[in-house]
Amino acid sequence: MKQTSLPQNQTPLQQYPRTQQDHINWIRLIRSRRVGPTTFHRLMRKHETVEACLDELPHIAKQAGVNNYQLCPYDIAEAEFFESQQRGYRPLCYGAPEYPVLLTDTHDAPPLLWTKGHLECLAKPTIALVGARNASSLGRRMTQTLANDLAQAGYSVVSGLARGIDAVAHKATLEHGTIAVVAGGLDVHYPRENEQLYKDIPQNGLLLTEQPSGLIPQARHFPMRNRIIAGMAQAVVVLEGAARSGSLITARNALDIGRDVMAVPGHPFDGRAAGCNFLIRDGAVLVRSAQDVIEALAHPEAETVETSEPESTNTVMDVSTANAHAKILGLLGSAAVPEDTVIRDSGLPARKVSQHLMDLEMQGQIERQPGGLLARAN
Repeated sequence: MKQTSLPQNQTPLQQYPRTQQDHINWIRLIRSRRVGPTTFHRLMRKHETVEACLDELPHIAKQAGVNNYQLCPYDIAEAEFFESQQRGYRPLCYGAPEYPVLLTDTHDAPPLLWTKGHLECLAKPTIALVGARNASSLGRRMTQTLANDLAQAGYSVVSGLARGIDAVAHKATLEHGTIAVVAGGLDVHYPRENEQLYKDIPQNGLLLTEQPSGLIPQARHFPMRNRIIAGMAQAVVVLEGAARSGSLITARNALDIGRDVMAVPGHPFDGRAAGCNFLIRDGAVLVRSAQDVIEALAHPEAETVETSEPESTNTVMDVSTANAHAKILGLLGSAAVPEDTVIRDSGLPARKVSQHLMDLEMQGQIERQPGGLLARAN
């Protein structure tokens, strides 16, 4: 099961940080209030250098009606940089040669990832294995076999280092170089029962996060982690997952960016299999073994991928900023919708909608969610 991908980021690749000062300024920008990954990339596309973005951000905030806007203090960004380096973490910034290539094909690719371990793992083709925390015995056995066989075939297995299916996938591929994406800081071992995995994975594999050291993950951080897992993988395989679960969120993220979604079927009476069975019903590849995954990737279905920004054919010109903001807000509610849908339904030029969205985000009137989705702020 696959959907067409959304427009790609266009942050100039030559602008990634190369010096200590560059890294600190990069951290300042992404840690500044109301600057998420999507806004970060928009600022960089327009102003080209992080220094120019930092200079312009207070003016952009003022134009959006936010007075006394304060950038992330320099000493905070500097402390994050040096403390992380002292812990042995390496910064990996968007555009750097080692940055996961597939992840750059997403709207909200993390501008900065903190890593520990072997970056060479990112160079291999990557498959995500995700599933239930309260995994069944059969689910664990299937995960162990599938993960080991995929690793033997030359794939890096990526998962979220949660209990259950995630932990089994990582343990099965420790010797081959597993990749773990975590929701908090790399120094925060969550859940505590996976503390040994935090220590073992960097020996042959890789730990990574977009969060600073010391951050204890909250509920909102897990969907953010899931979008990274989906973004860096060629395919997402769901082994067990309820109808409403984090595993299904990861699958949804994968579909939104045009990745393959596959699932292992389960018994209809087992609630942990409901999500997998729903995915298969809706077109996901049914997985019985690693060979099913490999064959599905080797024979992709023909499709046409729309990569350019959609331009409305019913453009409304010379609309005041206030009216444009009202029009966009009128299209949004508490339920998140894709950004390209907002652009299409607004009847405004795509470039102007992008600017208005940035203004509304700076004002705190809209929220961005993983997968390029937008919703009104509560």
